This record gives sequence, C-alpha cells and structure tokens, in this order.
Amino acid sequence: MHIALLAPASRGAAHGNLDYDRLIVAALNATGTDAVLHDIGGAHPLADRAAQIAARACVETLPDTATILIDGNALPAFLPQSDALAARRAHVLIHRPVSIEQGLTGEDSARLRAAEISLCRTLGRVIATSTAARDIIAAESGINADSIAVVTPGTDPLPRAQGSGGTGCAILAAGALIPRKGHDVLLRALARLFDLDWTLTILGDAAADPAHARDLAELAKQLGIARQVRFLDPAGAPASAAESAWIGADIFALASWWDGYGIDIARALRRGLPVAATNGGGIGALIAPETGVLAKPGDSDALSKAMRRMIFDRALRTDMSDAAFTAGAALPVWQGQASLLAAALA
Repeated sequence: MHIALLAPASRGAAHGNLDYDRLIVAALNATGTDAVLHDIGGAHPLADRAAQIAARACVETLPDTATILIDGNALPAFLPQSDALAARRAHVLIHRPVSIEQGLTGEDSARLRAAEISLCRTLGRVIATSTAARDIIAAESGINADSIAVVTPGTDPLPRAQGSGGTGCAILAAGALIPRKGHDVLLRALARLFDLDWTLTILGDAAADPAHARDLAELAKQLGIARQVRFLDPAGAPASAAESAWIGADIFALASWWDGYGIDIARALRRGLPVAATNGGGIGALIAPETGVLAKPGDSDALSKAMRRMIFDRALRTDMSDAAFTAGAALPVWQGQASLLAAALA
C-alpha cells in the first residue's frame, strides 16, 4: 500500500495538525507502509484559487495505485474535484471540523461546513483523530459514527520534566498563537493570582496569526504580568530552548476553546506534568482528577481558582506529577496508531 497524505503547506490556523501529519507518516514508513506527505500550497481552509490549482496538480501526479488521504484542513480546496476523487476512493482525515475555527465569519463558517459535509459524504472512509471530532462529523453529515475510524495521535516516551527547582512555579503552555487556543483566557486567569509566585512560558507559533500574537503580548502588559510571561516561538528558537522549557516546567496549562484530542496535553502527561486545562472538545478525556484540573472554556475565573492550589502546594504538584507520569506511560505510541490507520484504509 502507498498512502499519499495531502495537507496544507501553509498551516496557518491549522498549524497544530502538522505534528500529527508528519509523525503519522514517519510511523507508517517505520512500520512498513509506504507513505508520503504532500504539501498543498495556497490558502487554507478558506481555499483560494492557488490552493485549488495546487490540489488538482497534486492529485494528477499521484499514481492510480495510491491510497489518497486528504487532511480536513485542505479539504475545501479539493471540492471542485469531488467526483474524480470519489472515483479514486479518496479518504478524509478530520482533526476537527474546520468550520469551528474562531475568527471565521458566519458566512465563511457555513461555506466550510457545507464543503466538509459534502466531501465526507462523497468520498471513501472518514478517519477522525478523536472521538470528539468523530461525533461532530457524524452529527453534521449524517454518517454513521460506527463507520468513522478514530485514530488518535500517538505519544512516544519523552524525558520526564524536572521542574523549576525554585520556590516559584513554572507554568508552560503550548499551541499556536491563535484565538482558539485561548492563551488570552490563561493570561487573565493567572493575572488574578497576583499574590502567588509563578512564571508562564507560552510556546507557540506567532506566524499563524501575527495580529493575535501582538494582542497577546499587549494583553500581558495591560494585565501587569508582562515580566512574568515569556513568548517562545519554536520557529525562531533552537530546539534546545523548547526542550528546556518542557524540562523546567512544573505545570502544563492549556485554555483552548476546542481541541479534538490535545496532543500537547498527552506530551505533558508523558513528561509527568500536572495539567490545568479548559474542557473543550476531547481534552477532558485525557485528564483525571489525580493528574490535573479542568474548567469550562472561556471561564478564566474558574481556571484561576482551579490553578491556585496547584501553584502554591508543591506537595500536591509532586503527587499529581507521579500520577501524570503513570497515565502518560499508558498512552498509545505512534507506530501503533500508524498500524491502526493503515488497517482503516486497507
């Protein structure tokens, strides 16, 4: 089997799916299945003419024997080719419905939803990267949920976090600097904890939404916490800087409005980091009471209250760290998930 995974070359707001696409392809090859990640140029998911041309050109170069799998964030670019792709039994990989991305107009959201539903109904197998994504797609498209395969991200073993080692609490957040990731919610939550000793590092791509990235830096200043907050863009920093941030963290935090799975939360658990998060999408399925705390999406007050004890109680953090490390060790690895994907496409 040769699997061709077609995904946006410029991820933009969908940047967080790059890890899944890249790592699942690497794992497929490691397990003996030939797989190639093909980058589709142009704008996504609001496909422009360049994206449609790139999508068509890519399909035309693929051999007839290729098993085509289209990343949902590139899916709208393939709408003009729906009949040809159906004839080739192309498949769809849904990380999350593209229509729920924050910042879209109502018209754009409706257009994306219609394109996504149409292609999911028309093409071959639908693969979802979480049960949360599966359930939404099934409800919106009318496709039987049992026919949608769920292949969650893998998480291979990672070095355990050692913590800050100081009297304060080092908090790490990760995710592109886009509205959906809720970094502004986290900043507002932490600003309420002015009586506690904490620092925050936000590890995230600023190029995904430069205007929002600037707004976040300005918000930290307005809240009076700029000295406690560091923005670390992995695109402009050495890999060692990002790894140091993970190793030196005491808590991982994510205030996302919606994530199908929460790949960075899985990585945090693998490293033995307690987690403070908002329960949007499938995030809550990864977090048990002994490994972290949850608040409703957008509720910075509840998140602040939930994080207070975690920050000042070092003994609690130690217990939660041990529980997180145990839970993380039980998470699936990439090669196993690649085998599941290959079987779903066979």
